[in-house]
Amino acid sequence: MGLSIWFWVAFHILIIGFLFLDLKVFHRNFRITDFKIAWIVTGFWILLALIFNLGIYFWQGSEVALQFFSGYLIEKSLSLDNLFVFLLIFQSFQIPKKQQQRVLFWGILGALFFRIGFILLGVKLVHSFDWVLYIFAVLLVFTAYKLLKQKTVFDIQHSSVLKALKKIFPLCKEKNVDFFILKEGDKWKITTLFLALLVIESSDILFAIDSIPAIFAITTDPFIIYTSNVFAILGLRSLYFAIYQSIERLHYLRFGLSAVLLFIALKIILSPIFPIPVSISLIITLLILSFTIMFPLFLKRKH
Repeated sequence: MGLSIWFWVAFHILIIGFLFLDLKVFHRNFRITDFKIAWIVTGFWILLALIFNLGIYFWQGSEVALQFFSGYLIEKSLSLDNLFVFLLIFQSFQIPKKQQQRVLFWGILGALFFRIGFILLGVKLVHSFDWVLYIFAVLLVFTAYKLLKQKTVFDIQHSSVLKALKKIFPLCKEKNVDFFILKEGDKWKITTLFLALLVIESSDILFAIDSIPAIFAITTDPFIIYTSNVFAILGLRSLYFAIYQSIERLHYLRFGLSAVLLFIALKIILSPIFPIPVSISLIITLLILSFTIMFPLFLKRKH
């Protein structure tokens, strides 16, 4: 990515350190499922991203810092829809709230590794073939359509992913256990908790395919793409519990996210003849998301 190997070693040590903090401190010493604690921890992750953003500003200038912030905002916003899918999965598997945080931690950790592969592949394709960006634009339009047609129920019985997993892994009959793998008789079997983790991981892979192309409209710099994705993912566990009570009310958010994706697709298509500055893209994205979030409050007051 054009940076020293020592930079990336230090960066990943920092990320691993914060993940350790999340697991050993936030997870053990605080009830992150509590609404207030979840918002405090979420604020910590957002502050961490903003501090990193400030470091980019002094290191590489305002334009690159603006690219990072725009990428972070887009990926963070799109992740809200993914949290709604997580909620549906947990409800379908009847996973208790206490166990959900464990599944989310390992699911998010796995997502970080998958993102590296997707981003490196995307950067390689974009730098090798200019027309790949237009394929990304078509993919974003399709993703926007999927968001509008999104189902409100996660159907376990007809999930192709779940059927495939059950054929590969023997399932333990015992429910509500704190382990991912349990010995039943003479055989090791996966629990419902591990099954939920695998389904969440597979849904995040599909989500990454849909969301990562969005940031390529902002920049093709792999450093910005990767770091903004990492910081957007880091606080997902606490954000899930922070908006847990109101996540059902974010139903209208998918319309705003669809509008953002359509705008980004349009930005890619128009870039050769009418390039839209990153600052304008950021303002438009903020306006769309702000309107979508405020609209349900307006409806509530009206009624």
